[in-house]
Amino acid sequence: MAIPAIVAIVPIGVLLVLSGLIVNLLQIVFSILVRPVSKSMYRKINKVVAELLWLELIWLIDWWAGIKVELYVDSETFQLMGKEHALLISNHKSDIDWLVGWLVAQRSGCLGSTLAIMKKEIMFIPVIGWSMWFSEYVFLERRWTKDENTLKSGFRRLEDFPVPFWLALFVEGTRFTQAKLMVAQEFAASRGLPIPRNVLLPRTKGFVSSVSNMRSFVPAIYDCTVAVPNNQPPPTLLKILRRQSSVVKLQIRRHSMRELPETADGIGQWCKDVFVTKDALLEKNFAKGSFSDQQLQNIGRPIKSLIVVVFWSILQAYGIYKFVQWSALLTSWQGIAFSATFLVLIGIIMQVLIQSSESERYTPLTVPPKDPAQQRLIQK
Repeated sequence: MAIPAIVAIVPIGVLLVLSGLIVNLLQIVFSILVRPVSKSMYRKINKVVAELLWLELIWLIDWWAGIKVELYVDSETFQLMGKEHALLISNHKSDIDWLVGWLVAQRSGCLGSTLAIMKKEIMFIPVIGWSMWFSEYVFLERRWTKDENTLKSGFRRLEDFPVPFWLALFVEGTRFTQAKLMVAQEFAASRGLPIPRNVLLPRTKGFVSSVSNMRSFVPAIYDCTVAVPNNQPPPTLLKILRRQSSVVKLQIRRHSMRELPETADGIGQWCKDVFVTKDALLEKNFAKGSFSDQQLQNIGRPIKSLIVVVFWSILQAYGIYKFVQWSALLTSWQGIAFSATFLVLIGIIMQVLIQSSESERYTPLTVPPKDPAQQRLIQK
């Protein structure tokens, strides 16, 4: 049942921010005390610590909003998931694709070692962005002259990662919107490329760099396709906070790194071909309602995230009670003002998190193509 956003944002915000700051503090301590001695041990510890925060977001999907994720993947790949390093590429269909990926990673046992290549601004989001930095996410400035070296150094750091990791790359470079699709269609028509209907054109430089630098120690690429049924509302973080349920479909196809071409041009074309296939799969889903010929796997709803949220809730409730009792916080105007300021700050942090996940806020102002020939190509 949907509820007003404000009813959920404040208590969930307090839970996420306070527990997240504790997680950040632990990450700082282990980064200072353990990492200089053993980077491998630090990474193993950080995997566990980071999950204490990420599991709260999994709880939002599983237990708070009841988002249903249908996973379509063959049994052999399903058994390998979480047991090998993998590069994940996906279309960026909804605002919570990253959360869907985390949920599947949690089911596979590698939530704390799931990383992503992201824009640099995310790193500065309080709590979550900071935790990503300690977890060795790769942050880009979207300027290839700088990002090329950032990617190479990031890939080198992963070569001795002590546990199986997933590295997610959204090769479209941005989230899907109709305005962005129009730009992609106009560009494809002008270059004689297949006209996309349900995906954007992949930007292959990052993918080529990923494959070229990691194929010696990452055995597989997981080709992920995300879809939301036509009769379901597209999920957003705000809708999740309001307990609005939805269904998200995810297909994963495993490709061995050995299958990919050796040359940069060949790798880039392989990625483009994958997205043409992905576009056709999504078109079939929207036109006929059938999504995948892969096996639907039962990924259940583990209780671990619920236990973590109950633990944090009890710990924080006790800590806040003792602090208020000790400080007599609410017995003076200064204390009341401090409490109100704290709650406003929580609201601001949650608003930043919500806005950073909204695709429409990153939609460029575009003009539809005026060339009649291009228009006819797009409408075919």
